[in-house]
Amino acid sequence: MAKSYDSKDIMVLEGLDAVRLRPGMYIGTTGVKGLHHLLWEIVDNSMDELANGYGTTISVTLHEDGSAQVDDDGRGIPVDIHPTMKVSGVEVVFTQLHAGGKFNNNNYGYSGGLHGVGASVANALSRWLTVSVFRDGYEYEMQFESKEDKKGKISSGVPTGPLTTVGKTDRSGSSVRFMPDDRVFEDITFNLDTVEKRLRELAFLNKGIRIILTDERKLTDGEPYRQVFHYEGGLKDFVVYLNEGKTIEQKEPIYIEGKSDLVQLQCALQYTNNYTESIFSYVNNIPTTEGGTHENGLKTALTRAFNDSAKKLGLLKEKDILPQGEDYREGLTVALSIKMRNIEFEGQTKTKLGNPEIKGEVDNIVYTELMKYFADTKHKPALELAVKKGKDAYKVREAARKAKEITRQKNSIESYNLVGKLSVCTGRKAEQNELFIVEGDSAGGSAKQARDRSFQAILPLRGKPLNAEKKRLSQVLANEEIRTIISALGTGIGEDFDLSSLKYHKVIILSDADQDGAHIRAILLTFFYRYMRDLVLNGHVYMGMPPLYKVQKRDTIEYVYSDVELPEAIARVGKGYTIQRYKGLGEMNPEQLWDTTMDPKQRSLVRVTVDDAANAELLITTLMGDDIESRKRYISEHANFNKSDNLHV
Repeated sequence: MAKSYDSKDIMVLEGLDAVRLRPGMYIGTTGVKGLHHLLWEIVDNSMDELANGYGTTISVTLHEDGSAQVDDDGRGIPVDIHPTMKVSGVEVVFTQLHAGGKFNNNNYGYSGGLHGVGASVANALSRWLTVSVFRDGYEYEMQFESKEDKKGKISSGVPTGPLTTVGKTDRSGSSVRFMPDDRVFEDITFNLDTVEKRLRELAFLNKGIRIILTDERKLTDGEPYRQVFHYEGGLKDFVVYLNEGKTIEQKEPIYIEGKSDLVQLQCALQYTNNYTESIFSYVNNIPTTEGGTHENGLKTALTRAFNDSAKKLGLLKEKDILPQGEDYREGLTVALSIKMRNIEFEGQTKTKLGNPEIKGEVDNIVYTELMKYFADTKHKPALELAVKKGKDAYKVREAARKAKEITRQKNSIESYNLVGKLSVCTGRKAEQNELFIVEGDSAGGSAKQARDRSFQAILPLRGKPLNAEKKRLSQVLANEEIRTIISALGTGIGEDFDLSSLKYHKVIILSDADQDGAHIRAILLTFFYRYMRDLVLNGHVYMGMPPLYKVQKRDTIEYVYSDVELPEAIARVGKGYTIQRYKGLGEMNPEQLWDTTMDPKQRSLVRVTVDDAANAELLITTLMGDDIESRKRYISEHANFNKSDNLHV
């Protein structure tokens, strides 16, 4: 029987005054990421309802007018009068900043919407919002608007009237439709790919729940685009999806689940023939791309369970040297999802779990359940594969140990090789320093002359670095260009990576605006993501954006960075102009390179971020792996060869 869920269960901590004044405090940014954050908050509210056992289906609709709508078949938002606010529960939820049923554990055992700001912030940052509630046999409706007076002052999320009873219904749940405010956001267009990826991920994480996505803006044969995400296999289906395009060494993923007083846990694992591990972890459906205590507990448990099970079944002898965690995790794709209360994240990004007690809880559950799993004789082949891969990886790792030691030594070959390559800067404050990794000696020479030596260092690449996808660490370290980059950054690599030792807080890839330049960018980003992931996750990797054209008429010069901007620049310069198309960085003299690409006051940089780790994994595998057909298909579907500014990260 469902628990009572009424207005008395809604706790109110704060009003709504500050949201429009400082929207970034609540949604991070007023760019495209912040726009989608509004939708995620409403979706999370519905998902929390379903994940706690109240309902089975969520529908998300992107309407033609630009609004978004989220429907669920949960219990419905409380409609009775709140005991202290003296208005309906619906009005409290949508007009009070920290108000909701998640601040105690009476109605939601586990919740992804942690702050209670979702509904109210979506309301505050929308032109209008309409909520319909279906419960107790009746349909209710309430509307809100953000109104602007004659002096330009905006009153956010004001009710246009009280909650009204529309009529009788057999339906149960809630429906929220909102129009993002174009006075707040740079762009109010929801991106279908972004929405689709997140909803698919939520469906994988919550097996059995059905999520329906409809985009009325995209028609096929006159019908709106529609996708249904529903996975009875949950995380098992997720790892299979993540490993598309890779060579699978284990047809059936390992799957375990368990719980304690503090944690509910699900975990799926599958081996591929890759040489790097891929762990995707979530807490209450929130991606934890930086890991945390739950990942630490998982890693410890995997090593113990594999070794102890192998010894019990005679796959490892007492005299054998036991593989270590990194050996067992080579080529392993893992999806870990936990549900818990009282989450403590490190920092403001909600990407790293900090609860110290969770490490032991996850360790114990994973170890116990894996020992049970491998005790079943039908799962012995899975353990045999793990042990074989662990042993092989251990041997290779030992052979590579000396190469790794070289990277740590001050007088190493790499450091010696930097002489004549790296032009260091004089500044000693790493947070102010920049390292430009430049394609080619010619461009490197211009960059060295153009730079500000007080904070800019230049590292020219004299050949193409190794494609690190599907390469062991020993193979990566054998590549001279890669070794040079490792030594220049000073962080070490792989398990020994230490972000605190980073010598340059901006690592800027500077390559030509052509196919070779794009390939070099892809190779370097793949290397950073596979072997220095924290460098990317913490926002230290950038791409320089050199101009494509110079439009000149006597002393008037305009630099143009995309084909789209070119006609406007020509119009501004006027008749009698000349156009120079830059085929490479080496065609620019030092002054031009400084003015267009290196001067912090004028340049444009693209920061590389990972908002969706699962999608990043699939993209790298597709573009840099061995599956040629998948790569051709992706390029055919997504590449736009008519644009020169077509790089999105």
